[in-house]
Amino acid sequence: MDLPFAIAEPTAAGIVAGIELAVAKGRLLPGATVPSVRALATAVHLSPATVAAAYKVLRNRGVLTSSAGSRTRVSPRPPLTGRSLTPLPAGVRDVASGNPDPEFLPSLPEVAARLHRRHYLYTDATVLPELLEMAVHELHPVRVSRGQICLAGGAMDALERVLSAYLKPGDQVAVEDPGYTGVLDLLRAMGFVPVGVPIDDAGMRPDELAATLARPIAACIITPRAQNPMGSAIDAVRGAELTAVLAEHPDLLVVEDDHASGAVDAPYVSVLGDRPRWALIRSMSKSLGPDLRIAMIGADPTTASRVEGRQQVGTGWVSHLIQELTVQLWREKDTADRLRGAQRAYTQRREAFLAELATRGVPARGRSGLNVYVPVPEEVPVVRQLFDRGWAVQAGEPYRLTSGPFIRVTTAALEPADGAELADHVAAALNATAPARVSRAG
Repeated sequence: MDLPFAIAEPTAAGIVAGIELAVAKGRLLPGATVPSVRALATAVHLSPATVAAAYKVLRNRGVLTSSAGSRTRVSPRPPLTGRSLTPLPAGVRDVASGNPDPEFLPSLPEVAARLHRRHYLYTDATVLPELLEMAVHELHPVRVSRGQICLAGGAMDALERVLSAYLKPGDQVAVEDPGYTGVLDLLRAMGFVPVGVPIDDAGMRPDELAATLARPIAACIITPRAQNPMGSAIDAVRGAELTAVLAEHPDLLVVEDDHASGAVDAPYVSVLGDRPRWALIRSMSKSLGPDLRIAMIGADPTTASRVEGRQQVGTGWVSHLIQELTVQLWREKDTADRLRGAQRAYTQRREAFLAELATRGVPARGRSGLNVYVPVPEEVPVVRQLFDRGWAVQAGEPYRLTSGPFIRVTTAALEPADGAELADHVAAALNATAPARVSRAG
């Protein structure tokens, strides 16, 4: 058997190192299959138990994925360095990246120039008092005291810190399916097992969540609005239903990832209720800019204490310069005006694109946020067709656990005229792939 990776030493650690190096060097690409445990054991003259142990380590690290009845593959986004983003060719428009429209982001250099900066020392408070006061207000309607607020370097950093406060490798975590690929990647990299809960336009379906929580689930991650990729937003009715389901599991850690706060006009509906272990994460990335690496964490006292305690023996704190910049941005009228403009534009652009798709008979979803979800029979041919027509869209495969195929279109900067053109091309791409599907079925 010709292997796309080398094994320097005949041990489980040798297999792990060989596969990780092959992935990092691009010899094993995302989605590529690896030999079965028995086949690899035979090829390298090791016991199946040794190979199985290596594969388990790689799954826990998020490098490999597998499910019952399917081959073991390289993760769609393995947590290894070595690959760089390939720039899009000229003439191809990016509606795949999930970025906010830079037009609505504040000018960081202009605001930074107005700061009264000084050096902060090891003995200074880790969180600025002004930012704590702002966080108490921004985390509303969840009631938190100043001692229940922490900061992190963005939503994913916050999520990692909250989960690591309680969970251990092998623990199962309930997540939305389809769900944000960053969350799925993080869980796998931390050695946790994501368990998908089907969703609709109002978020997790209560009956499906109840069935999932019958399993030994250690934590549940919920996006209250602007769910990525489907755009779900929890309304009052669904919020009450989910809160009731979660109340039956008081020991469960529940995390709300309100990643698009400030950039979307969908109301925030919490499902936290009155429970002992919880966290609400609010990132500034969509509203103030992805490079402003800061997120607020409101949590129960124990969780907040664990998160802050672990941070103090690691990075120590989020840079006070970033904290000062965040406070200054939120104080300026121009920021509020930009956010209101962004909310209106994002809603109009998303709804206009949905309407264009509907007039062409293409079903799609996008109740809130920056993206539109379009179900497709097969992702690869549709993505290729659209790329050939000048559009880079996001395939749904990295976002799915057991849910069906789709493409995701970022509409944040998609003007109505461009949306109409793209809708034409989406409909044409779906029609172009239809005959091949019928032929294969026959």
